[in-house]
Amino acid sequence: MPPAPSTPELAAAVIFALAVAHTFATRLFARLAHLQPRHAGLWRLLAEVEVVFGFWAFVLIAVMFLLAGEEAAVGYLERQRFTEPMFVFVIMVIAASRPIVQMVIASVRLLAAAIPLPSALTVFFLCLSLVPLLGSLITEPAAMTLAALLLRDRYFRQKLSRRLQYAAIGMLFVNVSIGGALTSFAAPPVLMVAGKWQWDSLYMLSQFGWKAAFAVIINAAALTWFFRRELRAKGAPGATGENCVPPGVTAVHLVFLVGVIVFAHHPVVFMGLFLFFLGYAEAYKHHQDRLILREGLLVAFFLTGLVVVGGMQQWWLQETLAGVEPDALYFLAMALTAITDNAALVYLASLVDGVSPQFKYALVAGAITGGGLTLIANAPNPAGAAILKSTFDDGAISPLGLFLAALPPTGVAALAFWAL
Repeated sequence: MPPAPSTPELAAAVIFALAVAHTFATRLFARLAHLQPRHAGLWRLLAEVEVVFGFWAFVLIAVMFLLAGEEAAVGYLERQRFTEPMFVFVIMVIAASRPIVQMVIASVRLLAAAIPLPSALTVFFLCLSLVPLLGSLITEPAAMTLAALLLRDRYFRQKLSRRLQYAAIGMLFVNVSIGGALTSFAAPPVLMVAGKWQWDSLYMLSQFGWKAAFAVIINAAALTWFFRRELRAKGAPGATGENCVPPGVTAVHLVFLVGVIVFAHHPVVFMGLFLFFLGYAEAYKHHQDRLILREGLLVAFFLTGLVVVGGMQQWWLQETLAGVEPDALYFLAMALTAITDNAALVYLASLVDGVSPQFKYALVAGAITGGGLTLIANAPNPAGAAILKSTFDDGAISPLGLFLAALPPTGVAALAFWAL
């Protein structure tokens, strides 16, 4: 019999459930801000999806302080690793800088010109296929940031229908989640176990990558064809080439981007590079747009809260996954990913000893397949939401709408990983 959970662990499970429920209630708080203007500031704060887990992390630490004392609460915080939130913040800001965005736009436009179809369709297809697959090289948070920026500027700002908005963001989240599986260093859930299980990039490509690429391309092609009339009518033309960035400035930004990716596990290095990047961006600010520092900090706050709250869920997650057959584990991991970060889920399950190769495959495949179902399912999702949410009604993305929109591409990914 496993040991009974402690009082702080039980309290943490309740707080985690409340935080998940809160993510589905953000639109309610947004409406309260209009109905009760006296407290509109508080309601708007609670309506920010990126604030949810940070807020409940504060509640958790306060509860631990009361139940277990200051030493236990502070000690728990100091044992957590916040490298991933810091990395996502840094990579978001650098990837969204004007030189990097212009370079990606030029590359997408060049490739789109080689496809004998209207550019409004080809660019949309490439934003949902090529860019997510690039996440296997430049990391998923960077791919999410770039794809979201391209979609926002060319399509989402053109008053797309609600159906197309949700279909596109749902597919973007799914395709980014599986698109990072071609290598062993780009997807957060793969990173958690690649070293322990000795999975290199060749293994990832042979076991996961080609299936992920197949699903990404099928998803993007199907959505582009289904909404082809609206995309032709509302797809805005590409950038005119004004304010072009000199190649030398772009090259320096690429050096910063690559440096941060190479040292992704060493915050003391990539944060130093980031501070250097901020100085360089200020020195050449005539080649910059506004850096997305606010959006990046909100996303980092969200992920930090998820680390704090999720770190206390090991007692029930591990018991839920231990001893489950691979077939059932695949779908269980997919479902659990919807209510907890897939990297945290994989990490906790990897603590189970003596598991088979089939168990490992089912766990990781299920985790990345379900990574687009909710905002909290995959670390890059809040980054995409922060960029795109202003184009949605009330400036908020409905969690239920996102979940329903992500189901079809998730189904395609599930078939690819389990049937091919």
